Amino acid sequence: MDIFKALSDPTRRTIIERLHRDGPQSIKQLGVGLAISRQALTKHLNRLISAKIVRADFIGKEKIHQLEPKPVDKLMQWLTPFAERWEQRLQHLDDYLGETNEKDD
Repeated sequence: MDIFKALSDPTRRTIIERLHRDGPQSIKQLGVGLAISRQALTKHLNRLISAKIVRADFIGKEKIHQLEPKPVDKLMQWLTPFAERWEQRLQHLDDYLGETNEKDD
């Protein structure tokens, strides 16, 4: 599965945020506070695993999920030039608006 397709779903983004914030977790831990069934959560996790964003390993009898940083790092490397360009544009706009406000005073 494509990383963008995997990230397009808000539930999957929530799962990724939780794994980033709280570290590796079981499906039971990840399900706390989510208004979806365990079966739906499993499907979301499988899509994230398919996109290689999440890895699942058994620790004893429990399957633990954790983030795989490499695909996300690659995505961030690709997105960084776009973010920098928008930051420059917004800075130019901020400078322009600041100049305009100074003229009005």
